[in-house]
Amino acid sequence: MPAPSKLSHEKSHAEFHRARKVIPGGVNSPARAFGAVGGEPVVMDRGDGPYLFDIDGNRYIDFIGSWGPHILGHRHPRVVEAIEDALKHGTSFGAPTHLETVLAEIVVDAVPSVEMVRMVNSGTEAGMSAIRVARGATGRDKVVKFAGCYHGHVDALLVQAGSGALTHGVPTSPGIPAGATADTIVLPYNDPQRLAEAFTEFEGQIAGVFMEPVVGNMGLVPPKPEFLDAARQLCSEDGTLLGFDEVMTGFRLSFGGAQELFGVTPDMTMLGKVIGGGMPVGAYGGAAHVMENVSPLGPVYQAGTLSGNPIAMASGIATLSELKETNPYPRLEALGARFEQGLREAATAAGIPHSIGRVGSMMTLFFTSEDVTDLGTAQMSDTARFGKFFWGMLERGIYLPCSQFEALFISAAHTEEHIDEAITAAREVLGEISAEA
Repeated sequence: MPAPSKLSHEKSHAEFHRARKVIPGGVNSPARAFGAVGGEPVVMDRGDGPYLFDIDGNRYIDFIGSWGPHILGHRHPRVVEAIEDALKHGTSFGAPTHLETVLAEIVVDAVPSVEMVRMVNSGTEAGMSAIRVARGATGRDKVVKFAGCYHGHVDALLVQAGSGALTHGVPTSPGIPAGATADTIVLPYNDPQRLAEAFTEFEGQIAGVFMEPVVGNMGLVPPKPEFLDAARQLCSEDGTLLGFDEVMTGFRLSFGGAQELFGVTPDMTMLGKVIGGGMPVGAYGGAAHVMENVSPLGPVYQAGTLSGNPIAMASGIATLSELKETNPYPRLEALGARFEQGLREAATAAGIPHSIGRVGSMMTLFFTSEDVTDLGTAQMSDTARFGKFFWGMLERGIYLPCSQFEALFISAAHTEEHIDEAITAAREVLGEISAEA
């Protein structure tokens, strides 16, 4: 569907068509392509606090925050100052720096499962490396993942994936040989019985169970407590490593991540997004006896020229230090609850079938009356109706994820007034959608 014309997007239109000539689809990540909502993406110029500004001069209240990293908002003064100071010393050395150790110490102190951590450059690298370590540490090949969970574009895990793969209808990508996924077992999320059956069928063969402890990549889907508990128990009994992909949830849902929030400790944790404060940073870590398998200490090889980049480390240290000192999590929970209630009331008043998934500052309004607990129920959503909602909100200055199957993010820079403005816009848009029907 084409974008409405309440705002001018002439410069974005021209810039996007320029990009399409030299970049596949005009974007460097499919999640930015607006493919699920029609029209063309808005090209951004700058961010400031809770706002984004496009190259046409339009201002938006930003509920994406670069898909999660900007929990403090855009250009937080402490983060900017840290980056500027690090730049004075150089951009990359290919040698150890003090900043790497400082950030590692913060992570080890904060995340219950992590006794040692290795820095990488993205969540994808973290996922790829964690699988290799799990296989190397256990001497087993098989891994379990859950349909609708996205762990980066890792060959072994890009099966029934969420995020952009789900949005664009390609849950499994061409270019991945059959052998790369031959040892991947795909199960439904939130189904402890199916997980138990897999352990019975493949007893002693599963290296790792990898999951998003709170799913953000088929829309926001909370875990059933019994599901996380079953995963922990089954892995422990079988000598399997439990891996939590906390690229989205780490330092987002609490300072110690989802594992701290739910009280379930995995053996390995994948991190990204918030840990870098907006810079390209990923990390994987876990129990010392597991991480001691990583080269040069152990035989499992993983390397990266820019891993532990000093600019990225400085940004991460400043972000995590600010989070620890200010503890914005109770306030983020309150803002999330306010937004959830407002959206629920607006959708109910408009007579639009809906359900809402939310944990803390992450949330999705699903256009289905079914409670969304897994990929199957998520896919029952009315994506065409979501597209109308997205464009209506955008034209009222509210920037939301451009897919039904993504979560929005609230930042510490948002106020109750920002939330109320978004609720007012939603009430108007949902009313219009209802009237069209």
